[in-house]
Amino acid sequence: MKQYEELVCTAIKMREYSYAPYSHFTVGAALLSKKGKIFSGCNIENASYSPTICAERVAFFKAISEGEREFKAIAIVGGKENEKPNDYCAPCGVCRQVMNEFCDGDFQILLVKEKDQYSIYRLKDLMPMGFGLKNLEKK
Repeated sequence: MKQYEELVCTAIKMREYSYAPYSHFTVGAALLSKKGKIFSGCNIENASYSPTICAERVAFFKAISEGEREFKAIAIVGGKENEKPNDYCAPCGVCRQVMNEFCDGDFQILLVKEKDQYSIYRLKDLMPMGFGLKNLEKK
């Protein structure tokens, strides 16, 4: 789809900035706000592992720290360092939970292999029965 071309290209470019000296698995992400602004991210690893952060969360946290709260889509691409992806790279459970916090079920997730090869999923399809604010509200 033409509307996602820049989003996909940005995600692909962001893999170049990944810091993945342990897994050698680089991931790039590009998040599209409902206002049309793109926020990018890459995975950043750490020797003690728990401070490691995924590309998707980097993009979300950049956007949120700049006041964005409404999002339309995210493109995600990942694979072995210095190689083209040979499969789609789905977001981990923690990233899906962050998406669930800020996005509705129709939020689109583009899993990318190449510029013109990606599949689109809705958040509610990748995270059925997700836990969020609605679960904490009094009825």
